[in-house]
Amino acid sequence: MKWKRSERLVDMTHYLLDHPQQLIPLTLFADMYQSAKSSISEDLTIIKETFEEKGIGLLMTVPGAAGGVKYMPKMRDEAVRELIHDLMEELGHSDRLLPGGYLYMTDLLGNPEMMNRVGKVFASAFAKEPIDVIMTVATKGISIAHAIARHLNVPVVVVRRDSKVTEGSTVSINYVSGSSRRIQTMVLSKRSMKSGQRVLITDDFMKVGGTMNGMKNLLEEFNCQLAGVAVLVETEHADEQLIENYLSLVKLHEVNEKERTIALTEGNYFSKGGKE
Repeated sequence: MKWKRSERLVDMTHYLLDHPQQLIPLTLFADMYQSAKSSISEDLTIIKETFEEKGIGLLMTVPGAAGGVKYMPKMRDEAVRELIHDLMEELGHSDRLLPGGYLYMTDLLGNPEMMNRVGKVFASAFAKEPIDVIMTVATKGISIAHAIARHLNVPVVVVRRDSKVTEGSTVSINYVSGSSRRIQTMVLSKRSMKSGQRVLITDDFMKVGGTMNGMKNLLEEFNCQLAGVAVLVETEHADEQLIENYLSLVKLHEVNEKERTIALTEGNYFSKGGKE
């Protein structure tokens, strides 16, 4: 079957979006659509220009016999600011106040459209970093981790508080919770990661960074490297942050439980380099 150009463009775009960060040989498309490489190159030029014009992402061409084309997620600054504005608007409602200065966020974390945008924002920030795995801790960070992983095309590993028989043999560490200063435990299956992998860690909420620091220490047990830290909401805290280099979308400055008010601002995403 001979494909029309319009058909190729639609199907090729779908394929590229479904395979982010994967180098795809031009011969694959040539064989799929029974077309000459020159025609495929022209198609990719059209897709590349459209992706960049519409702020969908970047299409990188790698020359040579072993080369090909790779789609990298990228969001424009205005789209990121729109997402941050939407998050702040949602999180600013007083009925989200929880004891201890926390916010109810379960509905947002379960919103697939919102999480897809969050995942693409963080994936855009780390698109040029070599990342092998996304790590989070059960349970609230799981949807964020999978959203980022979807756009970076890498697996997710979930750290748990206790051992499960279905995990097989595990590695466990003790860490100090940053806000409560309590000793807690983290557990991860030995099969979760391989030595030398670069890991992006993420979570939904960070006060002092005790949980993040615990995950960072757990990476050392696997001889893995920290590639970055992504946080949906960070808080203003009097204590010193245990994690220095991280990206956040929203910052919670103050919660007044008596007045039922929530003070939010933009996180450090733009000030720490997560921009186009």
